[in-house]
Amino acid sequence: MKVLVSDSLSQNGVEILKNGGLDVTVKTGMTKDELKACIGEYDGIVIRSATKLTADVIEVANKLKVIGRAGSGLDNVDKIAASKKGIVVMNTPGGNTVTTAEHTIALMFALARKVPQANQSIAAGKWEKKQFMGVELFNKTLGIIGFGNIGRQVAKKAIGLEMNVLAFDPFVDEDTATELGVKKVTLDEIYASSDFITVHTSLNPETKNLINKDTIAKMKKGVRVINCARGGIVNEADIVEAIKGGKVAGAAFDVFEKEPPVDFDFLNLDQIIRTPHLGASTTEAQDNVALAVAEQIVDYLVNGTIRNAVNFPTISADQAPKIKPYASLAEVLGGFASQVFTGPVKEIVIELCGNAANFDAEPIKISALKGFLTPILEENVNFVNAPFIAKDRGIDVKVSKGEDAGDYHNKITLRIKSKEEEFTISGTLFGKKDHRIIQINDFYIEIVPEGTMLYVNNVDKPGVIGGIGTIFGNNKINISRMHFSREAMGGGALSVVNVDTDDISDDLLKKIKELPNITSVKVVKI
Repeated sequence: MKVLVSDSLSQNGVEILKNGGLDVTVKTGMTKDELKACIGEYDGIVIRSATKLTADVIEVANKLKVIGRAGSGLDNVDKIAASKKGIVVMNTPGGNTVTTAEHTIALMFALARKVPQANQSIAAGKWEKKQFMGVELFNKTLGIIGFGNIGRQVAKKAIGLEMNVLAFDPFVDEDTATELGVKKVTLDEIYASSDFITVHTSLNPETKNLINKDTIAKMKKGVRVINCARGGIVNEADIVEAIKGGKVAGAAFDVFEKEPPVDFDFLNLDQIIRTPHLGASTTEAQDNVALAVAEQIVDYLVNGTIRNAVNFPTISADQAPKIKPYASLAEVLGGFASQVFTGPVKEIVIELCGNAANFDAEPIKISALKGFLTPILEENVNFVNAPFIAKDRGIDVKVSKGEDAGDYHNKITLRIKSKEEEFTISGTLFGKKDHRIIQINDFYIEIVPEGTMLYVNNVDKPGVIGGIGTIFGNNKINISRMHFSREAMGGGALSVVNVDTDDISDDLLKKIKELPNITSVKVVKI
């Protein structure tokens, strides 16, 4: 398989890709048209921040299976377009944690002591000590917005400087913050109490222009603001006005709304320190993210293992072999159901019971969707695009968990619903990995779901099974297994017949349908 490296990458990372058996092309600095012209040849692409994988680029990437970002930010990747096309999008979230946190602290020192401005003054032949009066960091309050890996590293270093640290993050509980010596507060408390404010969130609709003229108005006079996260979280024009008005004492930016920045006031205001997106620019960090992304690409393309994907749940190495049998069972149940159920699907409910409920439901849910959608769609369905295809087709997907698996140690149930009807199928694992279907609607049955099967609804009358067997026998088709269930004597019945053939002809199927007491016949392939 072929991998394109379209941005600069440590040679150690390139060697890992090659040693993994991949055909690697390193071609950096391409224009958009050049990238579109060649990306269709590759199974994987490794990028940093320069390459822009927009929807129109992804559209022509017909072989692409994985996008690997050497770094954490993915603003330059249309993740929805990639997911709909079934492309795994990976990043390396831990590779530049320390270096970005250190750069944040460096900018905070530079802001406090006006280091760049003083250096520039001396370079101009001046000696202006009084112009560069600074402030101490000791006992000052640092407000951290976003308390993920980088935010926590910043907090540890700030605590070492004997600063008071406040943090805001809706996804972090108070106990976690307290254990690190940090006080969890609201955003308004950050604004009202902090001498320095640093942001470490992703850029999304909720965080776009998070710091703006309205939130700046809530801050202490003389506050200093740092952004080493993503351009656009801090409104640059509003910061300029706040500095000119005396509300904000200074600001430091490593990331910008437009890179490189072009606003004249922003570029020429002495109170603003600017660095050209250097947060991850250390030798150690570049090597770390290069090695990490290369190993992840090899793991996926060669071994099928997904790590650090932003559009697919990551499964730890110790959990993968345990969860895989349940995911596989869910895929089989979905595939069986889609070949039997008729009508426009409005809702799929996936119920995990017993031991099946002990695992992360997301990969099991996605497996069930992949299994259900694959037989009925011509387009390629995989574990990445299945949820998007379901959503696009108006299918509402729900998951529930329960302890009671009835007479079994584990059970997975799919309830497929249309406006008019509902189809239910349940399965279990025998041993560690053997699939069994144990219930279809009101029929309790034990089916080995494999190969080609005949799914027959019939009336419970003598001669049905014999008639099916005679037709298969006359056509030299061996029956490997037969499974039966009935509602009551003489009532509705279900027969599932496994046969040793890849295909049952339309003519043969017609003969079976014409047998007495047969109400419907379908072919199911697993």
